[in-house]
Amino acid sequence: MNVKHGNKVVLVGNGAVGSSYAFAMVVQGIADDLTIIDLDETKVTGDVADLNHAAPYSSTTVNIKKGDYKDCADADIIVITAGAAQKSGETRLDLVEKNAKIIKSIVSTIMKYQFNGIFLIASNPVDVLSYVAYKTSGLPKNQVIGSGTVLDTARLKHQISKYVDVAPANIDANIIGEHGDSELAVWSQAHIAGQPILEILNNNSRDKQLIDTLFCNTRDAAYEIIQAKGATYYGIAQALVHITQAILKNQNIVLTTSSYLEGEYNQHDVYIGVPTLLNRNGAVNVIETPLNDHEKLLFNDSTEILKEMQSKIKLT
Repeated sequence: MNVKHGNKVVLVGNGAVGSSYAFAMVVQGIADDLTIIDLDETKVTGDVADLNHAAPYSSTTVNIKKGDYKDCADADIIVITAGAAQKSGETRLDLVEKNAKIIKSIVSTIMKYQFNGIFLIASNPVDVLSYVAYKTSGLPKNQVIGSGTVLDTARLKHQISKYVDVAPANIDANIIGEHGDSELAVWSQAHIAGQPILEILNNNSRDKQLIDTLFCNTRDAAYEIIQAKGATYYGIAQALVHITQAILKNQNIVLTTSSYLEGEYNQHDVYIGVPTLLNRNGAVNVIETPLNDHEKLLFNDSTEILKEMQSKIKLT
């Protein structure tokens, strides 16, 4: 008999991202139950055994098992990483048609079991696929969340940290918009201990292109990693763990997840990366960060790109 032990997470998709997420979840002891679903059941069997051998060295006891969609019924969070991987030279938006079909199929199947927890989408293009999951599931918007620009924000903090020699945790800077080529850095609100980052950078550099360089290194990081090793998975896996923990532990923290807008930032009916308050109820509140005129223009352009992609998807 299957018995739920406290917080239960179901992972759908056991590729490079999914298996990296599962490993990080076990090592950090975030959930009590972790169930893994994938078409390649043989690999799942192997990974479950491998993870169970790592579990004794976790800080908490984690029940790890191979499962099927019936296991989704009582899950607190379902993390979806399934889908075609981004190839070298391919943008995240190039993936939309084939992965939209996959997400619709997965979510439709899960909802047959009366799932009423939180969907966390990581498959790319994540903003558009979060919209697909939301429309397909029929769940409230707070219960469907995408990984958004949480990883991009970490990448920006890393870039700034290397230059100013301050720990990333002490850098308050965000990437918002599409998780992709049209994303933007909110430099107007970025600071370290109250001091604007633009002032710090301008005082320490004669390089007028420094800001652009830091941003481009952030935006293009995935392409460089894919070219070097074929895929990105450690960074996004840890970002997903961070989001999962915020929800399961009811942390009430703000992360730049892909969230549904209903008037915030003067936008409607679109999923996009924006600062969002996360707790046990999911994405409970979108935070409207003040943007300067240039940032507003870039953000609006980003939403239009995503809306155009959304409009091409058949949701029925």
